[in-house]
Amino acid sequence: MPAVYIKTYGCQMNERDSEAVAAQLTAKGYTLAPSEAAADVVLLNTCSVRDLAEQKALGKMAALIAETRHRRPNVVLGFLGCMAQSRGQELIDQLPDVDLVLGTQKFHHAADYLDEILSGSREKIVEVAEEDGSEATVREHLLDGRARKSVTAFVSIMQGCNQHCTFCIVPRTRGRERSRAIPDIVNECRDLVSRGVKEITLLGQIVTSYGKRDIPVKGGKSAFVQLLEAVHEIDGLERIRFTSPHPKGYGEDLIEAYARLPKLVEHAHLPAQSGSDRILKLMHRGYARERYVGIVEKLRRARPTIGVSTDIIVGFPGETQADFEETLSLARQVEFDQAFIFKYSPRRDTPAAGTTDQVPQEVREERNQVLLQTINEIAGRKYRGLVGRRVQILVEGPSRKNPARMTGRTRCNKIVVFDGSERHRGQLLDVNIIRAGSFTLYGDSDLPGED
Repeated sequence: MPAVYIKTYGCQMNERDSEAVAAQLTAKGYTLAPSEAAADVVLLNTCSVRDLAEQKALGKMAALIAETRHRRPNVVLGFLGCMAQSRGQELIDQLPDVDLVLGTQKFHHAADYLDEILSGSREKIVEVAEEDGSEATVREHLLDGRARKSVTAFVSIMQGCNQHCTFCIVPRTRGRERSRAIPDIVNECRDLVSRGVKEITLLGQIVTSYGKRDIPVKGGKSAFVQLLEAVHEIDGLERIRFTSPHPKGYGEDLIEAYARLPKLVEHAHLPAQSGSDRILKLMHRGYARERYVGIVEKLRRARPTIGVSTDIIVGFPGETQADFEETLSLARQVEFDQAFIFKYSPRRDTPAAGTTDQVPQEVREERNQVLLQTINEIAGRKYRGLVGRRVQILVEGPSRKNPARMTGRTRCNKIVVFDGSERHRGQLLDVNIIRAGSFTLYGDSDLPGED
C-alpha cells in the first residue's frame, strides 16, 4: 500500500486532526512514511490563524512540486485543514500540481479520496463543504503507531467557534460550534486509558463553550463541567487538561471544579489578547481587563500553585503606545508563567483587516520584543523559584534535545528533564528541582527503582 507523510502546521487541534487522519489511513492499509522523500502521498495540514503559517505551507508545497514532479511525478500532493477550507479551489488554481484540497469537516474522507486519486478514477478533488456530524469523526489515535507508548493524548470534544473576534478567521475555517455527546467522549477516553494513556487533554476551539446549546445546565454545572466530572471518573486516568478556553467560559462552577477535582491539573491557559479595555472591545472579546484579572485571582485562590499561561496580540489595529503599556502592566500584574505572543497579522474577510489604522510592522516588531522580554523576566523568576523544591511529574519519554535523559511535565505544565530510564515512562514521580533554564526545569536522579 502507498506510504503517506503528513506535515502539520499550527495548533494542537491541527496536531490532533493529523493524528486522526494518519490513524484512519493506516487502518485502511496505508503505511506512514518517515519522510517526504519516502512518501507516495504528502499531505500538508494547514493553519490560517496568521499569514506566516499560510505562506510557510504554500512555500512548502511549491518546493514539493519542484522536487517531485520531475523525478517522482506520481506522488500525490494535498492540502488539509484551515487554509484548505478557506481557499478551496483557489489553491489548485494557484498550484495546479496539487491533487487534493480537503476542508476541516472532511478529514474522515481522506482515505476514500486518496484511493480514488491513486486508482485514477478521479484526477483532482476539492471538498470543503459542511458536513453534519463531522465533530464526532475525529476519534482515531496512533498510540500503537508513530506515537507508540504515548502516555498523553488529545481528545477533540467539539468543532467550530461562535465567538467572531474581529481578528480571527477561525469561525470561517472551522464553522459553527458543534459538540460531541458526553458518553461518546468518555468512551474514547476510557479506551485511551486502557491502552496506557495517563493524561488526556480535552480540545476545542473554545473548549469552555462545549455543549452550551445542546446540554442543559445540571445542578448549577455547565455542560463542560459535567464533561470534566464524567472524564474524572475513569479509573486509571491520572490527569486532565483542556485547551483552549475563553475567559467568558470561566464561571463559578468551573473555578470550583479546580478545587474539587484532583485529576484536573493546576494549569490554566487563559488567552488575554490585550490588557487594554479599548482594544479588547475592538477585538470583540466580550470581557474587560478587570474581569480577566478577577478570574485569575479566583483560580489562584482555588489552586494556589496553579500555572497560568496566555495568548497576547501586539500591534492590533488602532493600538496606541498607551494601549500597549496597558498590556505590559497586565503581564506584570498577573505574572504569567508563559505567554504566546503574536504580532497582529491581517486575515482576509475579518473586520480588523479592513480598518485603516493598521500599526506599522516595525512598531509591531518592537512591541513584540519588549513584551517578550517582560514575560521572560517574570517567567524566569517563577522557574528559578522552583529550584530546591520537590515536584510531581508524569514521565512522557526521552527528552527531544537529549534522548539519553527523560522528560516529564509538572501538574502546572512545566517541563522537567531528569536522569531516568525507559522504565519510568508513564509513571508519576516526585523529583527534586536542582536547576532552572529557559522554560525548562532540571531534576535530580534520585528516583525509585534506580540502581
